[in-house]
Amino acid sequence: MDVVSEGVTPWIRNAWYVGCAADEVGTGPLGRTICGEKMVFFRTTDGSVSALEDFCPHRGAPLSLGFVRDGALVCGYHGLAADCRGKVSDMPGQRVGGFPAIRRYPVIERYGFIWVWPGDAEAADPAKLHHLEWAESPQWAYGGGYYHIDCDYRLMVDNLMDLTHETYVHASSIGQKEIDEAPVKTRATPEEVVTSRFMDAIVAPPFWQMALRGAGLPDDGLVDRWQICRFTLPSHVMIEVGVALQGRGGYDAEDAAKASSIVVDFITPETETSHHYFWGMARRFAIADAALTDTIREGQGRIFGEDLEMLERQQANLSRYPDRKLLKLNIDAGGVRSRMMIERAIAAEQPGAEAQETETEEMVAL
Repeated sequence: MDVVSEGVTPWIRNAWYVGCAADEVGTGPLGRTICGEKMVFFRTTDGSVSALEDFCPHRGAPLSLGFVRDGALVCGYHGLAADCRGKVSDMPGQRVGGFPAIRRYPVIERYGFIWVWPGDAEAADPAKLHHLEWAESPQWAYGGGYYHIDCDYRLMVDNLMDLTHETYVHASSIGQKEIDEAPVKTRATPEEVVTSRFMDAIVAPPFWQMALRGAGLPDDGLVDRWQICRFTLPSHVMIEVGVALQGRGGYDAEDAAKASSIVVDFITPETETSHHYFWGMARRFAIADAALTDTIREGQGRIFGEDLEMLERQQANLSRYPDRKLLKLNIDAGGVRSRMMIERAIAAEQPGAEAQETETEEMVAL
């Protein structure tokens, strides 16, 4: 499935990943494994978030089983306390001032998420966090959720960069035969991989009929539909989707004639066979309609739940037959090129490695 060298983790380490939604970190600690690193998130007295290694230096207990007191994280086993920098500050009846600091991970709270850098802390650069216009513009509404999925995170990237599966996995919501029939185009730049489909003069599937009604548009006429999937490192996929009344310009139609959205997919590796999936939809229509936001969130949740079952069973098959070779077709171009981008970035992080300036094509009939 990939060409990452033996002994090298299959994910990029020096990058910003979504560790959790901002509202997941409340008054107590939150434990989570990110890129194989066990971390604990907690808020300090000023409300800022800190992330430490989920390991008490006293007896190795998970700090996430403890509690927060006066801005310090207290181990639930023997009461050792650590501050937001990981410095051991207190323990009942003991002298712990000489204890080594607990590893601290760089974090940023932005766009409603807690972003964490699991690699070299000295290399963590806030400027490398993607700018998300929809997350800070009053012209957009957003609703989303979270799934824990037992499969390699790259299988989810494959899934999102090839939407042909919608016709089969999501037949009752967003799938339709025109997806199979429309040609898919793939292009790659040093910054992103893009796949796109455009379907003109079609009947909107059920999910998009609901969206049209929410936008105050008729749902019984023909529409022009688009899907533009954008992969960026380390493992994010933003998908521009929508429908416009037929003949009004399609993707470029004025807002009054279309229901336009971005499907938001933040894919954070947990282990080699599991990941955290933060999903949602940012939309440019009926932005003040909270009930519509809830309806779309519920609909998306069901759709992604269908993906979850398929992906977990796919992972089970691949784990059972690790030496089986899989076929690659032209529809796989987006996923394969995304994996190649990931692999180059992983290789560039290895000691003594130099970034590759050329890529080896490994596909047939792209």
